[in-house]
Amino acid sequence: MIHINVQSTENFDGALKRFNMKVQQYGLLKKLKEKAHYEKPSAIRRRKKNRAPARV
Repeated sequence: MIHINVQSTENFDGALKRFNMKVQQYGLLKKLKEKAHYEKPSAIRRRKKNRAPARV
């Protein structure tokens, strides 16, 4: 759970910017996009294998 403490003197844009930075640091959007649709286990393995650097 992400918590942002907003002070009474702080504007909304600053708080929103800090919130977006926290979301990116935790990788929440990436996780949500991965779980948006079902992917077969074989497709996950294939994708991870293709992403890995080539061994020489």
